[in-house]
Amino acid sequence: MFAVDIHTHSRFFHWSPGEPTWFDPLGLTLATLCARLRGLDGIAVTNHDYTYSADRRFPTIPGVEVTTTRGHLLIVGPNPPSRTEPGELTPHEAVEIAHENDCAAIVAHPFRNSDLRHVDAAFDAVELNGKNTEHVEQTRELAAEMDVPLTGGSDAHYPIEVGRAYTLVDADELTPKAVADAIRDGRIEPVVRLNRLEKHLDRLYTRFHASKGYGDGFTANLVEK
Repeated sequence: MFAVDIHTHSRFFHWSPGEPTWFDPLGLTLATLCARLRGLDGIAVTNHDYTYSADRRFPTIPGVEVTTTRGHLLIVGPNPPSRTEPGELTPHEAVEIAHENDCAAIVAHPFRNSDLRHVDAAFDAVELNGKNTEHVEQTRELAAEMDVPLTGGSDAHYPIEVGRAYTLVDADELTPKAVADAIRDGRIEPVVRLNRLEKHLDRLYTRFHASKGYGDGFTANLVEK
């Protein structure tokens, strides 16, 4: 069993959307350091509409957070698309790309800036998002209705956020394909682990997202969260 944060980012902000920046190497280094400190076995790096990976002693799983026409979809596994155009792919198209490349397709933060929960696509899982823990019970109910398993991901943009939520992955080895297969087979369990400071930050995230209008509906041209 491996503890993997399925939703992390290698930069703080969203300048130059859809392409790597000079900050990514440093961001990934800091994220993997914090993951080690929190006792994780690996992280998936899921930047907005582009993949970024680099050789690290700490295991990193390739991924991308695709801005579909209806919300954000995580594609995690051995060969996610290297770049996607925000708002161009439909959820069905994004899921098809994921499956063609032996990846898992995960509905990200389903109750924040997303309509994916209303889409009848072959999603592999739904995410318990570390920045919106007030949605935990709703998300569990949604996963049961959709008959898919739950992943856990911190949605960390700042390294100290890594590990707020993560996924226990039942696999023999920690490889991109093994992680994707475990998600698609339901051999996973989400964990949300917030300390006192993180609980306070979670309330601030909720207020911030509400002030930006990132509620139940999807803002079509939104790239950042």
